[in-house]
Amino acid sequence: MSKLLTKKPQKPADPTRLGTVEDVSGPTVRIKLGDDTATGLVFVRGEGYRVGQVGSFVRIPAGYIDLFGVVSQVGAGAAPGPPETAPAFGNRWLRAELVGEGGRGRKFERGISQYPSIGDIAHVVTESDLAAIYAPGDWWTYVSIGRVASAESIPAYLDLNKLVARHSAVVGSTGAGKSTTVAGLLDSLGNQKSFPSARIVLLDLHGEYAEAFGDRARVFRLNPRAGRGEHQLFVPYWALSLEEFIELSFGRLDEKQAQVVGDLVLALKEEGLKANTSIIGSAPLTVDTPVPFRVRELWFRQHRREHRMVTKKQGGSEDEVVDALVMKADNTPEESGDAEKLIPPKYRTFKSTGPKETHVSSANEGANLRLQLASLHSKLKGTRFDFLFSPGEWAPDSTGLVKADLDKLLASWLGNDAPITVIDLSGTPSVVTDTIVGAVLRIVYDGLFWGRSLNMGGRRRPLLLVLEEAHRYLAKEGAGRAQAVVRRIAKEGRKYGVGLMLVSQRPSEIDPTILAQCGTLVAMRLTNESDRSQIRSCASDNLEGLFAMLPILRTGEALVVGEAVGLPVRALIEPPPVGRRPDSDDPKVVVPLMPNGNPERPGGWTEPVSTEDYSSLVKCWRAQDVLAGKDPPDGQTGAVSAPNK
Repeated sequence: MSKLLTKKPQKPADPTRLGTVEDVSGPTVRIKLGDDTATGLVFVRGEGYRVGQVGSFVRIPAGYIDLFGVVSQVGAGAAPGPPETAPAFGNRWLRAELVGEGGRGRKFERGISQYPSIGDIAHVVTESDLAAIYAPGDWWTYVSIGRVASAESIPAYLDLNKLVARHSAVVGSTGAGKSTTVAGLLDSLGNQKSFPSARIVLLDLHGEYAEAFGDRARVFRLNPRAGRGEHQLFVPYWALSLEEFIELSFGRLDEKQAQVVGDLVLALKEEGLKANTSIIGSAPLTVDTPVPFRVRELWFRQHRREHRMVTKKQGGSEDEVVDALVMKADNTPEESGDAEKLIPPKYRTFKSTGPKETHVSSANEGANLRLQLASLHSKLKGTRFDFLFSPGEWAPDSTGLVKADLDKLLASWLGNDAPITVIDLSGTPSVVTDTIVGAVLRIVYDGLFWGRSLNMGGRRRPLLLVLEEAHRYLAKEGAGRAQAVVRRIAKEGRKYGVGLMLVSQRPSEIDPTILAQCGTLVAMRLTNESDRSQIRSCASDNLEGLFAMLPILRTGEALVVGEAVGLPVRALIEPPPVGRRPDSDDPKVVVPLMPNGNPERPGGWTEPVSTEDYSSLVKCWRAQDVLAGKDPPDGQTGAVSAPNK
């Protein structure tokens, strides 16, 4: 009887296997693909996965843990050794950057405690692996911002503690969906069901977000629109530091001039304390202490110092002097001036009389502030700076008394009636935008800094500051007020519960010191190489290849790296609902047509119009309000009339 020889059944090949580790250099691992590893699309338990894609993930079992990495390069260039030796190794190589470890019942953690060994097997990261990595451990500390692009069934989560405390930046070229992404993020963070005590302050330089958050936000504008629930923005001048006040009222002063103004401000603040006996806190008093004082009285007193002439009383001593005012026939002053009405006093003029000039002297102490006083007088008489120098309830009356103190100002900006505060600075005079941004941020930060141990302080109830168009006032070479305050918050805000979120289309123009403090980067499509280089240099992970995909990201898609995510994630950001998005959509030159042949909405270059009416445009311009004008009649757009055919 012949003996039957049978083959032992072979174990099916593991479909997740990619290849073996052949080179380890710090966090960089080079993997040689197996001969039987299919490139392109493979299926594991019914799910399709791309193999050999930049930005995809690999899993390397190492003892009792799994190491996870991100593929940053594919092909011959990923082989070990110098580029000229690459052909000898072939082109079936992957280079991956290790970013964390976990798996096998352990929670995923960033960083690695050990390195893989030569010959270790690398595997495709499956959807179940991703779900374990991206699933929040302490779910109440995470917020969903969209879906993972490579596995859209998996939500993309951010660790809210690290997002706020460790600062963040949202960057992207114009048209990449940056404003919509910010609105979607803040809409999630301002969810009052999940976070009933959220505090977010958004500085909006273009007026894009007033309509984006509905009843979740209170909006402050220089010119609030009736019937829209908007509030008047006031930044009381007496809440500013001396340097901020001087810059906004007088402009640049030399050291001696600033000292003269500082001494007068301090004297007026001492008078303000006496007038406001119920003011909260009073000592120690310095020129920077936010105590009410009368700016008109400051102008009036310094005006007298600069312009008055004094002469000895007849037969009197050197110390007995009188203002050389213009006198009436009855020997009363013709006009001694009025601080509240901004009327300066009138003085006599003196002619040169040789030695007798010793009897006439100037009261000017050498500050030479006449031009600066004229500038302040103009600002006080006009309405352009009323938000600063006539701040409503915070404006001292003729006796120096104010109706409201800083507690009411902070409550209006940071109170709990809405989680998001939009401070619309679109109507702010451009020459003072930087200083106003710096003043608002410093007022908020100083309040939370000094009250950090209280229930309303930053440590008990953190605050997120969102800075739109950050490159406008945080430039590399800049030295403005806003930059100084933001640098301080970036460096020490974490300890006091104040977080930053920078939003910019030109990260290469932002101060690197500030950008480097952002622990989480949400990078959307960036086409400029200098912008991409800046982001690569600020990222905490060695992901050169991953950042190479920034120019080809889709609109609304972002690469999220840093402390608020486990693995770097390519995410599709979930936009806010229609009707609650920022006013930042691109205008349509050619408006799409509906099936009936009509345009889907008025406007564009394809719709003929019969009239031109720019009066509404001028009305909006003069009112500094995009909604001030009425819609053109009959749904017309105001475009140039189409020629007759």
